[in-house]
Amino acid sequence: MGENGMPKHCYPAATAAMEVTAVEFGHTAGSKCYDDDGRLKRTGTMWTASAHIITAVIGSGVLSLAWAIAQLGWVAGPAVMLLFSFVTYYTSALLADCYRSGDPCTGKRNYTYMDAVNANLSGIKVQICGFLQYANIVGVAIGYTIAASISMLAIKKANCFHVEGHGDPCSISSTPYMIIFGVAQIFFSQIPDFDQISWLSILASVMSFTYSSIGLALGIVQVISNKGIQGSLTGISVGAVTPLDKVWRSLQAFGDIAFAYSYSLILIEIQDTIRAPPPSESKVMRRATVVSVAVTTLFYMLCGCMGYAAFGDDAPGNLLTGFGFYEPFWLLDIANAAIVVHLVGAYQVYCQPLFAFVEKWAQQRWPESRYVTGEVEVPLSPSGRCYKVNLFRLTWRTAFVVATTVVSMLLPFFNDVVGLLGALGFWPLTVYFPVEMYIVQKKVPRWSTRWVCLQLLSVACLIITVASAAGSVAGIISDLKVYKPFVTTY
Repeated sequence: MGENGMPKHCYPAATAAMEVTAVEFGHTAGSKCYDDDGRLKRTGTMWTASAHIITAVIGSGVLSLAWAIAQLGWVAGPAVMLLFSFVTYYTSALLADCYRSGDPCTGKRNYTYMDAVNANLSGIKVQICGFLQYANIVGVAIGYTIAASISMLAIKKANCFHVEGHGDPCSISSTPYMIIFGVAQIFFSQIPDFDQISWLSILASVMSFTYSSIGLALGIVQVISNKGIQGSLTGISVGAVTPLDKVWRSLQAFGDIAFAYSYSLILIEIQDTIRAPPPSESKVMRRATVVSVAVTTLFYMLCGCMGYAAFGDDAPGNLLTGFGFYEPFWLLDIANAAIVVHLVGAYQVYCQPLFAFVEKWAQQRWPESRYVTGEVEVPLSPSGRCYKVNLFRLTWRTAFVVATTVVSMLLPFFNDVVGLLGALGFWPLTVYFPVEMYIVQKKVPRWSTRWVCLQLLSVACLIITVASAAGSVAGIISDLKVYKPFVTTY
């Protein structure tokens, strides 16, 4: 058997010509090697899909939720988190039904989010969707580079504080750590597609549980040490901050929570890894969504609420990298190392759709170019094993990683900008397009009760998106007043 449970004789190197023949004559329905669309058999399950989703959703942002709840308080904070978990699950379920056009088991597959939009909607909506999806992915890549460098920086600072004492500022530049993360991503970005990064997603999911559990445990210890629960029903009070700051912070908290749940832009790509029916891919994806959103919400609630209970209105922006805790330093090192490993996987899960889109476009544009479509065999061992390198994939993906790393070094506070991209992308990508596609796919009558409810959901999320974007813009303006490129240290 091959790596993914697939028979060895099914690999592309042995059957490239067979695939073309099978597609041309329509002999793929009962094939052991190919699915109904002529592509190699998909091997994904509910568990691998859940792992992909958890990898994408539970980023280091889980540790900033204590700060978000501190802005909203014990009543609104958990309520907003539950609200967004429900909206994410519901709209993801709508989107999962759009993977196939027509029959849920035999209809034409839509391989990407844009394919689904193109199959159900038309015109300018497709272009707008493509721009928002890929701009969001670029923003996430930059944000993850920054987040990973901050965690690596936190390891260095934790060790510095342990040796020099907490009175030492231990100011360090994040630039070298961004370069280290970028080099690692250049290597991992050469993995051809989603089907081949299941192992990385599973490893990243384990890492997310590791650092979330450490943050949760430290929060519990701090609550016990405080001999009580900190915080208030309404969050940070006016007086500690100005009334205007209270408004901006609350809006930014909404945006942080909304963006923390956002993964719809890669849902179709994840669904395309699931093995062929029965059961239908949409049923499997719904189950995977239930599992992943439930797990995510549980961790978000535990880590966010326990962090707020530990520090109250003084909750830091990140429990582990913001040094809400200083000791035990070795445990902080383990947690931050786990964050870095997780972000390596999350970066790949998010960027694979963009990589695939550009490479597909290039192959259609220059089908005869050996640089674009050809492969070079690189020997891996004396026994004759080799790795096939596509030169266009090598140069394009490397250039993308280098570009996002450079932007991260220029604007290391870019998390605010990513928050803005997340706020702007939440309504159209997570709510508007899935709702509109579902209405078209299921032929929901205009002005029926279901149609009205779906439109009300869309309008409500639009209002939240606009408000969250305003809060993020205020944060960016504040950062620009004090930042100097390549000079500012942390």
